[in-house]
Amino acid sequence: MLTPAFELTQDPDFLTIIIKVPYARASEFDVYFEGEDFKFYAKPYFLRQLTLPGRIVEDGREKASYNTDKGTFTIRLPKEIPGQYFEGLDMLTSLLAPKKSRSAKPLVEEIAASAELSEEEEEFDWEIEQTPYKESAESTLPLQYRYGFGNLRSGVFQQLQDELSDVIDIKDPDQTPVDERRRKRLAAETAKFEPDHYLADFFEDEAIQHVLKYKPWWVDAHKKMIALQGESHQEHDTHTFVVFSEEEREQLRKFTNKSYLLDKRSRHHVYLGLIDILLAYCYEVCVNEGDKNVESSWNVRKLSATLCWLESFTSIHDVLVSFGRRVLCYPLHRHFGLVTRAFNDTVMILQLGKAAVLKCLLDIHKIFMENDPAYILNDLFITDYCVWIQKTKSKKLAALSESLRKTTLAKSHIGFELEELEAAAVLVQEEESMLKAAGTVSKQQLPSSESETSDSEESSSTSSETEGSDSDERESSTSEDGKINSLQGTLQEEKTAPLIDCNGLRQGTNTSSFEVSDEKSTVSLPSTSVPGKLVEELEKQMHTAIRLSEQPEGLATASCVLQKQEE
Repeated sequence: MLTPAFELTQDPDFLTIIIKVPYARASEFDVYFEGEDFKFYAKPYFLRQLTLPGRIVEDGREKASYNTDKGTFTIRLPKEIPGQYFEGLDMLTSLLAPKKSRSAKPLVEEIAASAELSEEEEEFDWEIEQTPYKESAESTLPLQYRYGFGNLRSGVFQQLQDELSDVIDIKDPDQTPVDERRRKRLAAETAKFEPDHYLADFFEDEAIQHVLKYKPWWVDAHKKMIALQGESHQEHDTHTFVVFSEEEREQLRKFTNKSYLLDKRSRHHVYLGLIDILLAYCYEVCVNEGDKNVESSWNVRKLSATLCWLESFTSIHDVLVSFGRRVLCYPLHRHFGLVTRAFNDTVMILQLGKAAVLKCLLDIHKIFMENDPAYILNDLFITDYCVWIQKTKSKKLAALSESLRKTTLAKSHIGFELEELEAAAVLVQEEESMLKAAGTVSKQQLPSSESETSDSEESSSTSSETEGSDSDERESSTSEDGKINSLQGTLQEEKTAPLIDCNGLRQGTNTSSFEVSDEKSTVSLPSTSVPGKLVEELEKQMHTAIRLSEQPEGLATASCVLQKQEE
C-alpha cells in the first residue's frame, strides 16, 4: 500500500482534506471519520490513520469530489464546534502519528509525560541553573560523552573517523566533555580571528551592504502577520503566511514519527541549539541572497557551534556571542552587520511560529542531504528537530522569540577588541587623509618656482652650448696653424663676437657683451670698435682664415665675419 500525498486547510466551519491519488479508481474508495480520526482507502493508496488536532462530525453537510484531470479527492468535513481553530495542519508528520493506546496498562509508558504537560503551562526560564563543578571518581565517569539532539547520541563518530574532520572541528567528541569542547572552541576562534580581514570588510563594505538589502520569504510573511494582528487579535492559520512546497510535504511524509523523552536541562539545550542553527541558516540565506551553492553546507555547519563543536549552550546570550565570534572568524564576509541581520531574521522566524521554523529546518535538511558527508548532521540533529518541532507548542516558541528579542549583543561582548581596532584604524585613516591634503597644497605651490628654475636652466644650458662651440673653434684653429700671429689672434676675437651673435645671443648696436662660464671664474668682455686699417688687413687675411677652419662651424664663422665687415 502507498501513503498518498495530502494537505489540509480550514475555514471557520469546515476542514478540507485534499488527497492526491492519480492511479486510483474513483469508483472504489472508502472514507472513515469520527471525532479526531480520519481514514481513507482507494487501491493502491491507504491513509491508515490521520489524527486531527480537532473534532469533526458527520451531520449531512460533508461533501466529497474527485478531479479526474488532477487525480485528487477533495473531502469537506464539518467541525464539531463551528469557529474552532485547528492548530498545526501543516505538521504532516505529527498528523500521521498513531493514536495513543487506550489500554489500562500500556507496554511502554512515557514516564515524563505528566511532567512535560505541567511544564507547558508554567513560565519557561531560558537560563539553565549553574551548578559548581565537582570532581568525580574515575569509576563513575562515563565511558562516552553524549551529543546530538537532546544529547541522546554517543559513539557515532567512533565508526566514522574518516568523515570526522569534514563534519565537525572537534577531534574526539566521544571522549571530550562539554567544558573542554567549549575551551577548545574559544581557543580555536581566537587563533582564527584576523584583524586585517575584519577591518577590510568594515571599511570596504559595498558588497555587504548589497546583500543586506536582500529580503527572504519570511520578511513578507512577517509583515502580513503583523498587519493581520493589527486588524484583529484572533489567531490565524500559519498556512496563510507559510506555504510548503510539494517537495517539502514529501519530506514530511518520509519522516518517522517519534516521541522524545527529554528532561528539563535537555529541553533547554534543544531550544538554544535551535536558535544557534537558525542563526547560521539566516546568515547563509542573506549572503547568498537565497541561492544555494557548494559553500552553503559549510556556512551553516561552520557558523553553528551546535553542529560544528557539538556545543550545549546554557543561555541565549551565550548563543549570540558564539555566533558573532564565528561570523567574524570563518566566512568570506566578516561584518558585524551580518550578525545583527541574522539575529533579527531569527526573531521573525520564531514569531511566525513552528510552521516557519519547520520550513527552515526542511531546507537545512535538504542542504545537508545533498552534501557528503554533512548528511551525518541530519541523523544527529536536523531530522529529530524536524519531527520534534511539529509537536512543540506555539506559546513556547512565542516565549522563546520574545526572550531572544530582548537579549542584546554588542561588539564588546565578542571578545576581539573590535571597538579598539576600529578606533585605531579610523585614526590611521585620518592621518593619511591629512598627509594627502598637505601633499596636494605643496604641489599647487610648486609650478611658479619650477618655471623660474627651468628658465634659468635653459639660459645656462644655451650659454654653455655656445661657449662649448667657441672653445671647439679655438682649439680647431690652434691645431691647424700654430703660427697665427697676434693679428690672427685679433681676427679670432673679432670672429667670436659675430659667432655669438649668429648663435642667438643678445647684442647691442654699439656694444656687445657676453659671459664665458668657466669652472674657475666668469669673465665679462666688452666689445671694441674696429679700426679702418685693421679692416683692410682682415680682408687680406680672409682666405688664410678660411683655410685654417675646415669644419662647417669655421665656414659659418667666416661668413659672420664678412657680414660684420660689411656692416
